[in-house]
Amino acid sequence: MNDVTVQFLFDFGSPNAYLSHKVLPAIEARTGATFEYVPVLLGGLFKLANNRSPAESNAGIPTKRAYEQREMDRFVQRHGLSKFTHNPHFPVNTLALMRGAVAARRLGCFEPYVDAVYASMWERGKKMDDPQVIAAELHQAGLDPAALLAASQELEVKNALLQSTQDAFARGAFGSPIFFVGDEMFFGKDRLREVEEEIVRARG
Repeated sequence: MNDVTVQFLFDFGSPNAYLSHKVLPAIEARTGATFEYVPVLLGGLFKLANNRSPAESNAGIPTKRAYEQREMDRFVQRHGLSKFTHNPHFPVNTLALMRGAVAARRLGCFEPYVDAVYASMWERGKKMDDPQVIAAELHQAGLDPAALLAASQELEVKNALLQSTQDAFARGAFGSPIFFVGDEMFFGKDRLREVEEEIVRARG
């Protein structure tokens, strides 16, 4: 079986990235591949790509907003993601959270950090750009908020997040969730079937 790099470019502020996160373990189980999670700053990626969030770009198109909501509902139902809820504080500034993700990887607690933040954001509807809320949620998840905050303020961590965002744009990324199977790029949770097919093809 050929090895292939499989990446998930994510920002906690995207509900579709959360929904993808919940489905990826099943794809990993079926294919034997492991997704590498790559933190990117969605706001920065939008600026680099001259893109806008769907909430902004679709603000004046009610029929499109209604369709996208229905499509999201179908995805949730199909995959049994009953814990998902819309965050009442959306949009949330995720700069601190994404720096925290980079810091968590360096501190060896990346996976529990990602799970905790996604649950707080898209299952419990917390205001995850409030430092006190972030600290309380991380503590509740058994993580060390003080250590994560200190590490996230390091220049090396800040620069790493900026670099991963720049690198994503250089590869053609313009939003989140984005997936790479080798050099093949796929955008959106609705391309997960194609992502899985490409993994199987590339590894076959």
